[in-house]
Amino acid sequence: MDELELLKKDWQKKEEHLPKLSYDDIYPMIWKKSSSMVKWIFYISIIEFVFWAAINFISSDPQYMQDLKAMHIYNIMMVLNFVNYGIILYFIFKFYLNYKKISVTDSSRKLMKTILKVKRTVTQYVWFNLIIFATYMIISLYGVLIYSEEGKEIVETATRQGNEVTFWFLVIAVSILFTGVLLVVIWLFYKLLYGILLKRLKENYRELKKLEV
Repeated sequence: MDELELLKKDWQKKEEHLPKLSYDDIYPMIWKKSSSMVKWIFYISIIEFVFWAAINFISSDPQYMQDLKAMHIYNIMMVLNFVNYGIILYFIFKFYLNYKKISVTDSSRKLMKTILKVKRTVTQYVWFNLIIFATYMIISLYGVLIYSEEGKEIVETATRQGNEVTFWFLVIAVSILFTGVLLVVIWLFYKLLYGILLKRLKENYRELKKLEV
């Protein structure tokens, strides 16, 4: 008999003397951990909202507003801000509902459904933030190149030199690369921010599946 088989037999003997935990013992522990994680997702989303709102408020001085108007993107930026904050508040409300729902969950099957719903909501929230950030970048770049004095001068120079097609190709390529890098950084930020909690929720989900067997 090899060493692995001996170790298995030794472990099985030890396992026989361990106390057997019932469904009623295990479920409350998983529920408590899951509830705590969903609560933290809700709290973190509020902190994040307040942080970015504060940054936006501080940076939105009169000069910045004038620059947006000069680049003819003031109105669309204001609409985008309104949509952005409205949808983020909607997600925060969904996180709150998920927390309240998990707080009164009384069965493993319902808890499993809630955990999957929480994971889906967080995924949608992260994708929304990535899309809205990319939209801000595209609009800002458009305003700078088409309407700012520096942008106009660069475009006119490229046109005079007969390099307009090459210029716009480089602009698009660099913009895609730069935006892509920033999106990866933001995605990594969210993966760090919410990923740990989601990973633990996934582990809880697996434990609940074992209870259902």
